[in-house]
Amino acid sequence: MVMASEKMQQRVLFFLTLSLATAWPLFAPAQNLPASPAGQRIEITFSPDALPAGPADLVDFSVSFTSPKGSTFEIPGFWDGKNQFKVRFRPTEEGQWKYSTRSNPKVNGLDGLQGEWQCGKNYSLNPWNKHGILKVNGTHLEHQDGTPFFWMGDTVWNGPLLSSDADWETYLKDRKAKEFSVIQFNVLAPWRAGEADEKGNQAFTSGGPMRINPVFFQRLDKRMQAIETAGMAAAPVLVWSLTKKDPGQFLSNEDILRLVRYQVARYESFPVVWILAGDNPYNPQQTEKWKKIGREVFARGHHAPVTTHPTGMNWPWESWRNEKWLSLFGYQSGHGDDARTLKWIHSGPVTASVHKGADRPIINLEPPYEDHVAYQSKKPHSDFSVRRAIYWSLFAAPVAGVTYGGHGMWSWQMKPGVPLDHPGTGRAQPWHIAKDLPGALQMKYLARLMKSFEWWKLQPAPLLLIEQPGNQNPARHISVMQASDNSGVLAYLPEGGNVRLRPAINNPASQEWHNPLTGEKKKATQQGGVYQAPDNQDWILCIRGAVNP
Repeated sequence: MVMASEKMQQRVLFFLTLSLATAWPLFAPAQNLPASPAGQRIEITFSPDALPAGPADLVDFSVSFTSPKGSTFEIPGFWDGKNQFKVRFRPTEEGQWKYSTRSNPKVNGLDGLQGEWQCGKNYSLNPWNKHGILKVNGTHLEHQDGTPFFWMGDTVWNGPLLSSDADWETYLKDRKAKEFSVIQFNVLAPWRAGEADEKGNQAFTSGGPMRINPVFFQRLDKRMQAIETAGMAAAPVLVWSLTKKDPGQFLSNEDILRLVRYQVARYESFPVVWILAGDNPYNPQQTEKWKKIGREVFARGHHAPVTTHPTGMNWPWESWRNEKWLSLFGYQSGHGDDARTLKWIHSGPVTASVHKGADRPIINLEPPYEDHVAYQSKKPHSDFSVRRAIYWSLFAAPVAGVTYGGHGMWSWQMKPGVPLDHPGTGRAQPWHIAKDLPGALQMKYLARLMKSFEWWKLQPAPLLLIEQPGNQNPARHISVMQASDNSGVLAYLPEGGNVRLRPAINNPASQEWHNPLTGEKKKATQQGGVYQAPDNQDWILCIRGAVNP
């Protein structure tokens, strides 16, 4: 073990990050860090004497952590400005942990340090400390201890960039009350819809050799911690990549790789699902570019779940099935409302892919935004239009979750107007008004309905349906799901009417209609396997304890 000199003892700083977003620094000799609870993130700061010439983030710095049971975790560190480097890690076992550091080139104060500390029992009620961060299990997400995690996402691409501390807390409190579980946002500025953060900071310098700006990310740390404290997961887009104004297009591949690695090193220990690139078309050239970047960053083995975000009505994933680092298939059904769009959502490439075999979660990351002008009708999407797309998407694949978006929320509008560089999307309300669009509250009823079932067992079951009205009119398509153990059946009827199932379900424990507008329930009855909806609005038929002959 390398013994720390008196000067070195002042260069190692330990943070224990609590579930209440509180952290305190404790100075300690490198070989004897303060105790921490298992399951909670720790942060260690290193302050080397001097750094080599060139961008500091290019110093390859990592820390190897060894658990009480002998497992080893190689965790990349990151530069945090001036002469400070940090590493963040979430130890999961109780007992004595050890660490050792490595840097290339070898830097005094970064390379060759060793230490240890004790992890005790964790009494936190925060779900991330209690159950662990996320991983993929088959076609759904779950915590490290196996507790299933339902993805109920909300879209605020500009939220962390433009919000004040107080406004961000107000927003998270609202979304927590509406039972959202995931916050989707874009990390980097500048991008097409945001030139800088609330303080005028950008993530990196341009117009010459790129330099990462740690001040930008230090502000983002607070947003990430607030999401975790609220018990929700973050789904950050690492690089937006559609137009020439987006860093995924105007930066070199080498600089993109630096930025992605930096963000992963800084935030991997948070409850995250990475969205590698935002709004990319994934044509052949772009596909190879992003596959290569993904492999470079994530093919090292253990990492948080990863997905990516293609352009609207685009399903490029059949050629990605062998990319094992891509943990989820995310897609965007987009903001159209014509018959072709509706059919794409409920009977398009997602359905075809599932028919071939679903081997990972499939999630619609961008259904139409509520109050966003539809591409074809040129009318704002209503809560019904959004709700219909969301239920169709949820029923189109083994259930993992879905994302909601509201116009004015995604852009974090500070005042009424058309979002920056998004002509034709319509006038958006300020975020504090848009947060109360009716569709957002209706997601609470969706989440509660799913959680009232063992939702991770629910799979598309189109063969249970005898008559499909969607064959004549895509707007009337009925989607049906059944639990893999036959413990439940759900059918979504977008325009009321009746649904006939085969074979007729005998001896169910309960049969009821769920109102997706209000969350209210009504008793359901059948005659010869035919169920009649209460009226012509959309309804979900819920059958529990179904036993077929």
